[in-house]
Amino acid sequence: MDTQTLIYLFVGASFALYIGIALWARAGSTKEFYVAGGGVSPVVNGMATAADWMSAASFLSMAGLIAFMGYDGSVYLMGWTGGYVMLALLLAPYLRKFGQFTVPDFIGTRYYSNAARVVAVVCLIFISFTYIAGQMRGVGIVFSRFLDVPIDLGVIIGMAIVFVYAVLGGMKGITYTQVAQYCVLIFAYMVPAFFISFMVTGNPIPQLGLGSTVNDGSGMYVLQKLDLVLTDLGFTEYTSGSKSMIDVFCITMALMVGTAGLPHVIVRFFTVPKASDARKSAGWALIFIALLYTTAPAVAAFSRLNLIDTMNETSYAEAPGWFKKWEANDLIVWRDKNADGKVQIAKGDAFKGKPEFTDGAGASGERVVSNEAVADNANELYVDNDIMVLANPEIANLPGWVIALVAAGGLAAALSTAAGLLLVISSSVSHDLLKSTFRPDISEKGELLAARLAATAAIFVAGYLGIYPPGWVAQVVAFAFGLAAASLFPAIFMGIFSKSMNKEGAIAGMISGLVFTFGYIFYFKLMVDPAMNVADNWFLGISPEGIGVVGMVINFAVAIAVSKMTKSPPVEIRKLVDSIRVPRGAGEAHVH
Repeated sequence: MDTQTLIYLFVGASFALYIGIALWARAGSTKEFYVAGGGVSPVVNGMATAADWMSAASFLSMAGLIAFMGYDGSVYLMGWTGGYVMLALLLAPYLRKFGQFTVPDFIGTRYYSNAARVVAVVCLIFISFTYIAGQMRGVGIVFSRFLDVPIDLGVIIGMAIVFVYAVLGGMKGITYTQVAQYCVLIFAYMVPAFFISFMVTGNPIPQLGLGSTVNDGSGMYVLQKLDLVLTDLGFTEYTSGSKSMIDVFCITMALMVGTAGLPHVIVRFFTVPKASDARKSAGWALIFIALLYTTAPAVAAFSRLNLIDTMNETSYAEAPGWFKKWEANDLIVWRDKNADGKVQIAKGDAFKGKPEFTDGAGASGERVVSNEAVADNANELYVDNDIMVLANPEIANLPGWVIALVAAGGLAAALSTAAGLLLVISSSVSHDLLKSTFRPDISEKGELLAARLAATAAIFVAGYLGIYPPGWVAQVVAFAFGLAAASLFPAIFMGIFSKSMNKEGAIAGMISGLVFTFGYIFYFKLMVDPAMNVADNWFLGISPEGIGVVGMVINFAVAIAVSKMTKSPPVEIRKLVDSIRVPRGAGEAHVH
């Protein structure tokens, strides 16, 4: 059976499974739609949380970014894993004890204000749509390569699949679908990693293979070999970074605190029966997440090494099939600067900006871009960061069934997170705006209909953002985390740990943090020339991916200042905060 047939078989079977689960788990009530009825076991919820967490950014883009950024890419590993631990240990148990299953509901109740609730909804929608853009882009990339359709059409197909199980099943359908998606994506990520690790080092365990010697008789370790290869081509060493320490710190911190403020992960802790089950499911999720995150550095190193070994100084006429297929999908470009018909890989950009393809063909038959060539370096190759994990099995010449498995895994990763985000958006509109603010008398049937209509509208917006994303998948996701860090995290944190924070301070803080961070990202990613988006022009040398930390500081400062100048929270709110923070039974203790 040829590879393309296997791809259709694997992807088709996984889609049939997801839709079947959605129809089986169709939500019949708002409780089932929002929190899956509140009766999910900790292990199942842990696996679903892991699938929700490991998005297209983790599966597709993270290893690609690490592959090309080297040491600098570690910010994503440190930020996302550290953030999850912070969420699980610092915030989730308190939020679960509080009992409000949406972030705006918590903020509206804690800050005794519908205005605060509405501001939180606005922040949440900004975050979720930014995040979901990366997921839909990932879906489009997978479809474009493996199903031979344009990226735009791939996004539309992904929208249709998500519509079925997110709109019909709600959180109940999403939870059980995500269990299946986790199994698919982790198997798809690990199997090629085992194969490639064994091929490169002789050690089948990728986490150990990264620290092993290369199978080429040189006696060098993988990272030593990679450092040597890259420096020979004019790159900096793989194991040394080029980012400033302040930018590394800010990106890592933005990802960490942004994680702790992400609404689609927080809601997961309300799908289990008790607060103790929430802690257990957090632990299980961390185990499931660790399988991928400890493998990603090895996948990144192996893919970079394989790409250089396979393509550098290779004639375009003799380029392997995978190279030309990715080229046909607009995700690889070769610009023959010296007209020798061979691919040269070196430090620097092959041309300016994102590729803009023309209808013509070059002297060797390659696709041509209209972008101005960069003449001050020898690099001729452009590779989209988001394809490295997907292309890795093909570069390593693995069997067709492995390539098909990776295609199904990439789609599972992107779709699982997209569905969770859509649910958060729909619940914000139907529950937080309609039920809790503007239409408190709405019937359960009416609220459920509103939730489904909101999810439908959100899918269309998400699709548009997936077709026109403002960056790489992981970059887009990093922007979402920065927005969460600057807007929702301080309000949640102070809502739990500060009895003196009032509604005026929380509202002012959220607005100021969101406006500053969104404005900064919008300016550098969408308004100015890409050449201006460099450290010399950034505030304190902090990139748009890390600016959420500054936004968070602004949020805290404004919130505290405004709260000092306005009326203190009511006594009942202070008692409410105490009841959240103090363990049950503490009042029964005696001094002996």
